[in-house]
Amino acid sequence: DTTVVSHDAQGGLVLADTIFYPLGGGQPADTGTLCTADGACYPVVNTLRDPESGQIVHYLAGAAELPAGARVTLELDWDRRYSHMRMHTCQHLLSVVLPYEVTGGNLNQEGGRMDFNLPEGVVLDKDTIQRELDRLIAEDHAVRLILTTGEALRAQPDLVKTLTAPPPMDATEVHLVEIEGVDLQSCAGTHVQRTAEVGRVQVKKIENKGARNKRVHVALL
Repeated sequence: DTTVVSHDAQGGLVLADTIFYPLGGGQPADTGTLCTADGACYPVVNTLRDPESGQIVHYLAGAAELPAGARVTLELDWDRRYSHMRMHTCQHLLSVVLPYEVTGGNLNQEGGRMDFNLPEGVVLDKDTIQRELDRLIAEDHAVRLILTTGEALRAQPDLVKTLTAPPPMDATEVHLVEIEGVDLQSCAGTHVQRTAEVGRVQVKKIENKGARNKRVHVALL
């Protein structure tokens, strides 16, 4: 439950609070439903962060303009969000199995991919990656959020694994995600609470994207 704050120039809706994750960092935007106090409901088809204000903007299908102060209720498309959470946590585990520079990645409801810059001479084996992912998932490590500052993160640059989407180093609050006993890295995505929740995954293929750049595709089963 929340209230309307304003509309942006494109008709997107800014709310006092939200449970919707905006597009960014290789993760798709949340979708779902917004309902007004009089029972009218509208699909939320996209969620973006305004680059200037930092506000999260919700784009609705077919909604009339809602006045500031109007009370509304949000409901996530949970199956979609939970798939994103599973895959994103799996990508953290993949970066443990392959402890190399991450040069890109994205995900969707079916799975995801990550790109790695490999040291010269390193060869990836799909079966080994599959076996190690399965082991880390089955070990059921706890996953938790830790808050730190950009200043503290600058003193530990090794916690930034994805150089294509670095965290804001000047921010007063930066998110770290810890997979207990396994990994700690900066990340503002969505995650499950324990690795066993990732469930069954399959390493589908490994692509060559350059002399040293390899792309690993993983699917949710």
